[in-house]
Amino acid sequence: MGKEKQIEIEESREEKEESYFFDSTALVNLFEGNTGYLMYSKSPISITLFNLAEVYWVILNKIGEEKAEEAYRLFENAVVKTNGEIIKEAMKFRKAHKNKGFSYADAIGYICAKKNNIKFLTSDSQFEDLENVEFVK
Repeated sequence: MGKEKQIEIEESREEKEESYFFDSTALVNLFEGNTGYLMYSKSPISITLFNLAEVYWVILNKIGEEKAEEAYRLFENAVVKTNGEIIKEAMKFRKAHKNKGFSYADAIGYICAKKNNIKFLTSDSQFEDLENVEFVK
């Protein structure tokens, strides 16, 4: 019965097709086929250019240039514009949470998600207790 309930929840979630702001870790996990992100694979993706750069860097170092290029092409159309206000607010957020060690890309992405009323999708434990976060273990 527990398994049926879980499948039912996942199916209803896929039907919903909610948009998410994917942090860099979420994008890498999705690209690598991590099953924890399978339910989000059909969701519209939003990212910043900073996330795209971080994903390219991680995959370039972890898997190689060919796969990094593939990931870049796959996610480049998901880039949303950021402005000076988002950048400044993100840096204030990062300073206010200095003890959590947020990266520039994640801080900017989190604020961008909040400003656009999109859930911030991540598996980074620093975000687990924050509002507007969809946390994947």
